[in-house]
Amino acid sequence: MIRRKSLQPLRKDVFNLKRLPSLPASEVPSKAKVVWEKFSNQTKLERDIYFYGTFPENFLWGVSTSAYQIEGAWDEDGKGPSIWDNFTHIPGNIQNNSTGDIACDSYHKVDEDLYLLRALRVNSYRFSLSWPRIFPDGRNRSINSYGVDYYNKLIDGLVAQNITPMVTLHHWDLPQALQDIGGWANPVMVELFDSFADFCFQTFGDRVKFWITFNEPYVISWLGYGTGAFPPNLKDDPGYAPYKVTHTIVKAHARVYHTYDQKYRKSQKGFISLSLIIDWVEPKMPNEPRDVEAADRFLQFTGGWFAHPIFKNGDYPDAMKWTVGNRSELQKLPSSRLPVFTEEEKNYIKGTADVFCLNYYTTDPSWPASALKDVRAVPWGLRRLLNWIKEEYGNPPIYITENGVGRRTASDVDDTSRFFFLKTHIDEALKAYKLDGVNLRGYVVWSLMDNFEWLHGYEPRFGLHQVDFENPNRPRTPKRSAIYYAEIIHQNGIPLPKGEEFLYGEFPKNFFWSVASAAYQVSKQCLSIWDQFAHTPLKISNDENGDIACDSYHKMEADLAMLKELKVTHYRFSISWPRVLPDGTTKHINEAGLKYYEKFVDSLLAANIQPQVTMYHWDLPQALQNIGGWENETIIQRFKEYAELLFQRLGEKVKFWITLNEPYVIANLAPYIVGHNLIKAHAEVWHLYNETYRPRQGGLVSLAISVEWAEPRNPSKQEDRDAARRYVEFFAGWFAHPIFKNGDYSELMKRRIQERSKGKSRLPEFTESEKRRIKGTYDFFGLNHYTTILAYNLNYSALITSYDADRGVASVTDRSWLGSGSFWLKVTPFGFRRLLKWIKEEYNNPPIYVTENGISERVDGGFNDTWRIHYLKSYINEALKAIVRDGVDLRGYTVWSLMDNFEWAVGFAERFGLYYTNYTDPNLSRIPKASSKYYSTIIQCNGFPDPASGPHLCLEPQPEGRNISIGGLGKFMIMFSKNTYVAKESLYA
Repeated sequence: MIRRKSLQPLRKDVFNLKRLPSLPASEVPSKAKVVWEKFSNQTKLERDIYFYGTFPENFLWGVSTSAYQIEGAWDEDGKGPSIWDNFTHIPGNIQNNSTGDIACDSYHKVDEDLYLLRALRVNSYRFSLSWPRIFPDGRNRSINSYGVDYYNKLIDGLVAQNITPMVTLHHWDLPQALQDIGGWANPVMVELFDSFADFCFQTFGDRVKFWITFNEPYVISWLGYGTGAFPPNLKDDPGYAPYKVTHTIVKAHARVYHTYDQKYRKSQKGFISLSLIIDWVEPKMPNEPRDVEAADRFLQFTGGWFAHPIFKNGDYPDAMKWTVGNRSELQKLPSSRLPVFTEEEKNYIKGTADVFCLNYYTTDPSWPASALKDVRAVPWGLRRLLNWIKEEYGNPPIYITENGVGRRTASDVDDTSRFFFLKTHIDEALKAYKLDGVNLRGYVVWSLMDNFEWLHGYEPRFGLHQVDFENPNRPRTPKRSAIYYAEIIHQNGIPLPKGEEFLYGEFPKNFFWSVASAAYQVSKQCLSIWDQFAHTPLKISNDENGDIACDSYHKMEADLAMLKELKVTHYRFSISWPRVLPDGTTKHINEAGLKYYEKFVDSLLAANIQPQVTMYHWDLPQALQNIGGWENETIIQRFKEYAELLFQRLGEKVKFWITLNEPYVIANLAPYIVGHNLIKAHAEVWHLYNETYRPRQGGLVSLAISVEWAEPRNPSKQEDRDAARRYVEFFAGWFAHPIFKNGDYSELMKRRIQERSKGKSRLPEFTESEKRRIKGTYDFFGLNHYTTILAYNLNYSALITSYDADRGVASVTDRSWLGSGSFWLKVTPFGFRRLLKWIKEEYNNPPIYVTENGISERVDGGFNDTWRIHYLKSYINEALKAIVRDGVDLRGYTVWSLMDNFEWAVGFAERFGLYYTNYTDPNLSRIPKASSKYYSTIIQCNGFPDPASGPHLCLEPQPEGRNISIGGLGKFMIMFSKNTYVAKESLYA
């Protein structure tokens, strides 16, 4: 017998495990149905919000492989053939006729694989032993010393690097000689497997303390002997064979467990289990008992088929016995197709595992399902499955022994999707451990490197390292996911990133607290381009329009009541150009429209609310569009005349003017000439005010620019960093650079468009006099911001001439980011602060007013809008950090929007309001949501009072009209939260 020098066992504390208790049989459905009761009715906020924290000390972090998938050397040094060797050599069985003959060539690359493991910083490595490499004919009469030496070298190398070997005895590559006698359908396999395991314990057990008997025995039983998709490719007896095979496997596992327990545990001090693959399922209707029972039955037929005998009472689940028995009776069979364990066998089998090893990949969110689906990444299913195991099997120590994602691509070194997969799945595991009390001890990624992925050959890439299978040397290259996983291991989890901790404190004195709306979105209109557009079939979701919207034109008092209830200091609204000037010109002034706005402004001022007036929020008079709209240069003069009328009639009372709202949106889908005219129009209005009206009216004039922040998809790639910069410059800089910098477009934008233009640039040029007139035409930077994207370079065809092609940027979003009622809007508060800092640095720290910020939901009657509260809390706190820590000259903040309203192309489906608008009520009643009360509290406190300082006056009910300052706070205190999980906590803290 071949033995190696014994090395010291690793991490003894990891293996101090108590014997698992014997448990009674499960009910039908099992008591673990409490998991669905607890989680199925979670809101998306509760389900998806990211959690920060770390795992327990001595948590096992690892990666996984299996012998046939990586070793190669299929017939070298005396190795016998396995069923997978023979199966893959038959043309047509495997995609592209691939085989594992060479695979990753790990048989010859032990040192390289050890180097990869050391670089990852893992403290465990799960791999399997090739049974036919050690016993070529499956029996211990033919021990192959070369195979033993190979595994000794690998194990010694792991121990030397303080990496715990997690050794799987059987990962599907059965010696062909044993399949020739029936394979796992032959009960003699119990003895033969025990003989193989006994040899492995003797030979490697002085260094191996973590043993796994079988990997995913469900796959062996069902795919090997039921569907026949996997070798041994038997499908003639699907009603009997899988159950017969499982019967043998369960007994073989128990036999090996007892062998280890009786002969080796005392001296080797290890533990033993098996790895089960289980997909999570959700009942189609969580409140429907039959659906809950169906979901539970699915889990019992997959996981419980093997786990119930071993972790419970030595027998199959009652759900299986009843179902198979009943169907067998209907088929008029003399007995059930499910074999029966004797009482002696039950006692022998139960309790034959020290830990629970789980392989998890996906979830079916609607069980029962009628067809197989593609594997999808469903992180929250992992947390629920871990909870189910906790409830069903008495909270055993759990090791996730496989979790990963494959991508069909020849190269994925920059594997962003795998990065997101790990980020979200590890977080769900962390929630299960920290929040639910799941006894989770380790997490193992599948896999260390790209390898042979069974029927699919080499196309699905699961590895943290890329393997070049076209190169005879099989070089390995670390992917982005490897770097990320190494960092997770180094941190032992996901601690709260620096800078994202909550900051208590007060905003500057006289900070503007505002809320916004727009004329077309809340009022019945005169004829504008949006009226005509909205009345065109199929242009707006559900063919809705803004004809009445919230009817604010007739509900001034109701709107004022909401504003007073909020205690805002300011209100941003827009004036309808066609309501004041029906044909867009001053030839005909609609006095009724002007008097409406005069009355509204007077009412605001009477309530001590300052108006912030937007002159143009997209609702161009249709008469002006009929002559070319913003593409016709004459509109510059028309806009100036319109503005002058407003200054004359309202300027004595309005001290905050916004010329244009989000000119990017107006110009984005039209030629660059539109943007050119918008900039010149804004400049003319600013000069008009500055030279004629500012001396006596003393107000401020600027424009509101919409900007999504962009981070590079991969921060280590220069082209992604360039794309992120380009995205922001084309988004914000298109309008901000001429106005806030030098009167001209940025050099980057001019160069990009020139390179993609055929001859003369499609971007118009400003004359030198125009540049001088445009430069500096602002009193503040008005910022509309909602979300952040991850940018990367996208090369468009030279034949495509468009804004998007000129910019050359594609985007993705991080899957860990919370969503909203709008597909494009992800909750990314960190990007808000970074954008504010960028504006400070790019444009010499101008005064900034956030003129829109908010989140949509698609909930009709959702008064308890915790999602919006979370958004406001997070974003406003980032604004506070920008002031306190970054020196940003931020002067005000505005929520979009006051109430649910007409949201352009999506109609009324997306609800951004602090107040719910009941569109089924003829009176269009407004009802406060929880977020309105939360925002009012922030306004009242002028920020976030520190609860550690005791009760604050601003949180007490105040007499009507009284404003409270918390200037006594004096200093700001940082709270280093353990996590940001707020779904079950008070969002008002």
